[in-house]
Amino acid sequence: MQIIKTASFHDSLENILSYIAQDNVEATIKFDYELSQKIEDLKDFPFMYHKSYYFDNEYIRDLTHKGYTIPYEVDLEKRYIYSWNNKI
Repeated sequence: MQIIKTASFHDSLENILSYIAQDNVEATIKFDYELSQKIEDLKDFPFMYHKSYYFDNEYIRDLTHKGYTIPYEVDLEKRYIYSWNNKI
């Protein structure tokens, strides 16, 4: 599966990383690396996280990382995972 990160995802992630960096740059790097690893794992296991609490759709899941929720949508037909965000 291919992962597509939306502009909303990138904007939200940038805001979070900037906020974390105010206190600890090393924590920012670790946060970003660990989140990237979790997102990459979705290629092989797209349904590894639970169905979203925010949406009534089996194909929208919630990846949670250090208190932040990243909703993503699995499109089996197109073989895409859309990592988008209104919750991160």
